[in-house]
Amino acid sequence: MYIIQEMANEQASKILSKHIGAPSEYLGVESGIVTIVQTRCGSSRLPGKVLMPLAGKPLFVRQVERVKAAQLSGNVVVATTTEAVDDPIAEICAQEGLECFRGHPFDLLDRHYWAALQYNAKVVLKIPSDCPLIDPQIIDKVIAHYLNNQHKFDFVSNLHPATYPDGNDVEIMGMAVLEDAWKHATKNFEREHTTPYFWENPEKFRIGNVTMEGGLDYSMLHRWTIDYKEDYLFIKAVFEELYPLNPLFSCFDIIDLLEKRSDIYQINHQLAGVNWYRNHLDELKTVSAAQTKIPGQAL
Repeated sequence: MYIIQEMANEQASKILSKHIGAPSEYLGVESGIVTIVQTRCGSSRLPGKVLMPLAGKPLFVRQVERVKAAQLSGNVVVATTTEAVDDPIAEICAQEGLECFRGHPFDLLDRHYWAALQYNAKVVLKIPSDCPLIDPQIIDKVIAHYLNNQHKFDFVSNLHPATYPDGNDVEIMGMAVLEDAWKHATKNFEREHTTPYFWENPEKFRIGNVTMEGGLDYSMLHRWTIDYKEDYLFIKAVFEELYPLNPLFSCFDIIDLLEKRSDIYQINHQLAGVNWYRNHLDELKTVSAAQTKIPGQAL
């Protein structure tokens, strides 16, 4: 019976591997892939946003559920800070059976590196905790592109340039490359935002990118991330409509909903395109003003 089950598991793994386009040895928590979700309560614009209720649980828990639903996400770790304000995050992780690492409050690159090291990562993902609508299929698509092209790329994301709706952020790199950044990144924004050292130095690192299907670019038209109250109201409305039908609703399910329900789309539409780039345009070499917006500025 055990042998039959092993054969069935192997066959299922091969089918799944073919479906998502990645080697079967990268499936599961023993794959060496560690996905780190940086999570903290201390947001200046919307304090405690990760703890806001979403379908009966804290927002970050709902996001981690979606990240764990990706077939290639490996070992998913919530990386929070050592500050007392983030004790509730660690407590909720314990209650929910989620892996939790606590590290530097402000140097996210340092926190990311030590979390990856603790969990014996060979391949490391960064997914920010302000993406509760992230699509597991998009996560798998980015990971598979990296795994199938490790001989070509040191770093792969779907952000440089971005084309998916804002809030589907996936970045992936090898452990050795992450250690390189940890040792050599010196600028404040490189430490705070974890990965700019890679994509700001294309002469040093081989950068790969995954774009939205059909040549679409919704990156400045849709905002599915959370930084403001309007974002929470938007995300809550999407969950209320789609979660009861399918807890793992997709990116295209959301787009279909918004085409029918312009009232939901309008909740935070005025914030579409707002991101952290706007604060560092004088320092960033690979990002233009067209890739960001100041709150209140028309698209």
